[in-house]
Amino acid sequence: MPISDSVHAFVEHGFVEREGAPEGPLAGLTFGLKDLFDLAGTPTGAGNPDWLASHPVPTETTPIVEMLLAAGARLVGKTHTDEIAWSLNGENAYYGTPENAAAPGRIPGGSSSGSAAATAAGLVDFAIGTDTGGSIRLPASYCGLYGLRPTHGRVPIDRAVPLAPSYDVVGWFARDPVTLAKVGSTLLQPLRGPVAPTRLLIADDMFERANEATRLALASEVERVKALFGTIEHVEIAGEAAPDWRNVFRVVQSAEAWEQHSEWVGRVRPKFGPGVKERFEAASKLAADEIEAARAMRRDIRVRMEALVPPGTVVLLPTTPGVAPLRGTPEPELNVFRAKALEMLSPAGHAGMPQISLPAARVDGLPVGLSMMAARGQDEALLELAVAWGA
Repeated sequence: MPISDSVHAFVEHGFVEREGAPEGPLAGLTFGLKDLFDLAGTPTGAGNPDWLASHPVPTETTPIVEMLLAAGARLVGKTHTDEIAWSLNGENAYYGTPENAAAPGRIPGGSSSGSAAATAAGLVDFAIGTDTGGSIRLPASYCGLYGLRPTHGRVPIDRAVPLAPSYDVVGWFARDPVTLAKVGSTLLQPLRGPVAPTRLLIADDMFERANEATRLALASEVERVKALFGTIEHVEIAGEAAPDWRNVFRVVQSAEAWEQHSEWVGRVRPKFGPGVKERFEAASKLAADEIEAARAMRRDIRVRMEALVPPGTVVLLPTTPGVAPLRGTPEPELNVFRAKALEMLSPAGHAGMPQISLPAARVDGLPVGLSMMAARGQDEALLELAVAWGA
């Protein structure tokens, strides 16, 4: 039976169903799929009408869908994404904005906007998105959800439209931690078991980047998380270099996006909406020495993060600077908020580390998230902590 889309979460060409196996760990659960992923017989739109018109209908399905179906989950449709996944807002100039059921009148966050909106509205039990610069973690915070950005490379991302492959990961949302963990058990490629976390680092510089209301709202939940650990320390992740870390992300992401899509942009000359248009134009003008300098600094950042966050250590930080902005907020104002958010979101991406956002608190009735970040490969430890925290 086709889903009743009460929040404009699903794309018009994506109202499709795929039945899962009759038995399995995800039996009885439904999910939505971000419209960056291929589904045989259904178009992949990538949030842009020119992409939809210039690409053939896929004949193969992304492996993650096959994994989820084999585990018993049922796919109920494909969800909206920002254009080529290059935004953190969730406002698509061509297809509109999914409604944020947890914060009416406010953006759901992008680029996994439809997946977050569908989960928050209870239309699905969980939903698949992607996270390059924060597009699982930020919508999770805005929509009052659990959301995991896994270790880079731990979940196969084949047959998905890329943005910046060295940052791109498959992620997912759920309204409860047990469901989030069940999906993780299905999708995470096996590694040696997680190291039990005993040491918690409070990222003071990241808390300073959140607004005062958010810091106050999260304070009691910080104490709850601290109670799960034996050793508590205060650290700075990036400190005064946070704007530089954000700029490194901007340059490397832009360079990779141009490498991936310059041929298509030159051949099709697609029309992009505000923000995405300017980012592609800027990407086309990056100088080689600027790109190499950014990549070199990223390597240094990765070394720092690996030393700071070994297995057994977890970093605690706010997910976003504050609550979801209002729909229709002017682009210049959104860009200021986006820049601050990226300073908080980019460390995990630079280092390829997993980060989970918990629906920890509310500010004036609107959700804000609290995040835990761990060493690469320690995804299961974060999922177990989320279950313990949510109990």
